[in-house]
Amino acid sequence: MKKIVVLALIFSLLVLSLCSCAKKEEEGMTSITLNEVAHSIFYAPQYVAIEKGYFKEEGLDVKLVNGSGADNVMTAVLSGEADIGFMGSEASIYVFNEGSGEKIINFAQLTQRAGNFLVARKADEAFTWDKLKGKTVLAGRKGGMPQMVFEYILKKNNIDPQKDLKMVQNIDFGLTAEAFASGQGDYSVEFEPFAASLEKEKKGVVVASLGVDSGMVPYTAYSAKESYIKKNADTIQKFTNALQKGMDFVKSHTPQEIAEVIQPQFKETERETLTTIVERYYDQGTWKDNLVFEKESFELLQDILESGGELSSRVSYEELVNTEFASKAPKTK
Repeated sequence: MKKIVVLALIFSLLVLSLCSCAKKEEEGMTSITLNEVAHSIFYAPQYVAIEKGYFKEEGLDVKLVNGSGADNVMTAVLSGEADIGFMGSEASIYVFNEGSGEKIINFAQLTQRAGNFLVARKADEAFTWDKLKGKTVLAGRKGGMPQMVFEYILKKNNIDPQKDLKMVQNIDFGLTAEAFASGQGDYSVEFEPFAASLEKEKKGVVVASLGVDSGMVPYTAYSAKESYIKKNADTIQKFTNALQKGMDFVKSHTPQEIAEVIQPQFKETERETLTTIVERYYDQGTWKDNLVFEKESFELLQDILESGGELSSRVSYEELVNTEFASKAPKTK
């Protein structure tokens, strides 16, 4: 009797599974694995697109994976484990210069500003970058974008990163805030939510935005293998359309409204803190009006990589950027 019940149960589960697959096929949903460099409020328009159902409206079933670093994201894209990668586009430049054989094409740009902030021990309404001379700054790992953008700003302000201040570069990303709170350094370069946390704990105060002072840096973009884009152009277009809807929502709503929508993505973050962070990114013009990756931004990125000593040779914009999909993505009226 037990055997019959078990067989009946297995049969029922099989039928349900087949029905589920059939239903999904009927609905015409296309599965996409999206590997992101980090799960951050910095990428609010993407989470708006998820939470508002914009990807589903385009017939896409998006599986979001946190790659925890550009190297891991790029590995996933190259291996085919991920269809689309979301990371700094410098990774595609490195891969191209290494001659991997498969170009990784950037087809949509999400952020146009760096997402880091300079945190001091106390408020300084009259802060200027030359105040860093003779100071110790927790600057992030050498070769990482936060550190390279920081050095680029210093050089723009006629400050020698090697001689005019001491940069601490042996603390892992995510641990600098803890080190700063414990008393290390006079300043620290922090990403969110760490900058806001230091302020909330009264251990530091944001005195400058690297995003504002470095210029329009294409900090993060969506990319995929050239072969994948050619075979799945329609899917890439739908994906870009959904992202544009997310961008339009962010541009037409307040930080409070944006925070409310993306709250499910950041359940561990209090609404007040979430709103503060969104507002900080909102006010500095972090997100573009559209997803078109401009040539000027690509060249600025390479300027920063060259300045940081991380670029073996420059790559032409046309080699690694495709604006076709972003240009066609309809904007919400």
